[in-house]
Amino acid sequence: MVDQARSHIDIPHNRVWRGCPVALLLVALATAAWFTAPDLRIGSQAAAAEVDAIGTPAPIGFAEIVERVKPAVVGVRVRIEAITPSSETQQERPFSPEPNSDGPTPKSGIALGSGFFVSGDGYVVTNNHVVANGTSFEITTDSGKTYQAKVIGTDPQTDLALIKVSASMDFPYVRLAADVPRIGDWVLAVGNPFGLGGTVTAGIVSARGRDIGAGPYDDFIQIDAPVNLGNSGGPTFNVKGEVIGVNTAIFSPSGGSVGVAFDIPAETVKFVVQQLKDKGHVTRGWIGVQIQSVTPEIAEAIGLKNAEGALVARLEPNSPAGKGGIEVGDVITSVNGEAVKESRDLGRRIAPIAPGTSTKFGIYRNGQEKTITVTLGKFPPTSAEAKAEEKKAPSEAPVLGLTLAPASAVAGAGDQGVVITEIGPGSRAAESGLQTGDVIIDVGHRAVNKPADVRKMVEEARTQSKRAVLLRIKRGDAVRFVAIPIA
Repeated sequence: MVDQARSHIDIPHNRVWRGCPVALLLVALATAAWFTAPDLRIGSQAAAAEVDAIGTPAPIGFAEIVERVKPAVVGVRVRIEAITPSSETQQERPFSPEPNSDGPTPKSGIALGSGFFVSGDGYVVTNNHVVANGTSFEITTDSGKTYQAKVIGTDPQTDLALIKVSASMDFPYVRLAADVPRIGDWVLAVGNPFGLGGTVTAGIVSARGRDIGAGPYDDFIQIDAPVNLGNSGGPTFNVKGEVIGVNTAIFSPSGGSVGVAFDIPAETVKFVVQQLKDKGHVTRGWIGVQIQSVTPEIAEAIGLKNAEGALVARLEPNSPAGKGGIEVGDVITSVNGEAVKESRDLGRRIAPIAPGTSTKFGIYRNGQEKTITVTLGKFPPTSAEAKAEEKKAPSEAPVLGLTLAPASAVAGAGDQGVVITEIGPGSRAAESGLQTGDVIIDVGHRAVNKPADVRKMVEEARTQSKRAVLLRIKRGDAVRFVAIPIA
């Protein structure tokens, strides 16, 4: 864990937890008393009187927390190599389903963000997208002092970076929270929106475990404290003055805050920062599988009671999973006893485990539960991206609403499997997500090489009173399972 030797900033538990709820209670009681006062009873002839709040206790806010933690938050100023629309989006624009091209653009090769000290000797956490393409780095403290900094390491997979201030002095720093925040907890976001510096906003934890498609380890905390351009890399605090997460993205059709912001959880920050500090990069465990979530239709097709787990659609060549005995069609249900409820849980369970570690995987295969031990490999620096390609082929007799042709008869489709050349409108296959050009590799875990093979296996499934048939399809370099209803 990051060095905690020096005095960290903390908030007394009793003062905070006692203050906030009582303040809210006082407001409610005061309001109720005003409406039930004797002078307001029906038929009262009391003279009108001026109303004020002189002498009543002031509501307790977050000022004391802010005074303690704000000195540890910094603005980050980065000189970047070039100004292009792509680099501006990469470094400054928050996540948005509809990127706004009219937003502010860094001028003079400067990008602005936020960060915070995690140790007294000058280590600062920020976002990878804040420092990406940077040639020089400078931080500005809450007191207005500026210091040069250098990048210690970055982790694009989680959008985190660790930089260090070049100064021999003790800096105020904050602690990363040990407890997972609850939905509804008060939070404070502190940062450098629009380069204004030292800005505090308040809100609550809106949701946890959000997947916004940013990377393979998405597990964001959603908050409704206003977060804007320049808040990236800044901390979000709980009422103990601990950092629960790092602001990294917002959901915004307009580019401005709409109260939906996403934080990288403190647990992830601890894991990444420690590795960046120790070796300048992050090493993760890897087993080399392509997976997908188990849908209710797939669960029905394979006889799995609950639609949970990670379904193995493909094994990478010479992968640790293949060497350990995991097979295509297995459903991974746990890692070292920790449940895998959905496909993205698998990466989260494996990533923190060091490569070379023997790890136990619970799997479901052909109606039976098994435990397989796999020695983890090292996560590759990059992964191939699957791209769908449109193809055309001669027509064949439809089955399941699909017109099929042998892959060997379709240019570029390979020698194995059956290519989907047409999908009937309104068919169940059309609703399943299949696309023209997909290659059906097997049906019910049995290889197919001609349309007649597919038809035969579908008929067999019907005679066995199955409600759905399971297809394994290849699209570009990606392989996945699709369940199609047949009953």
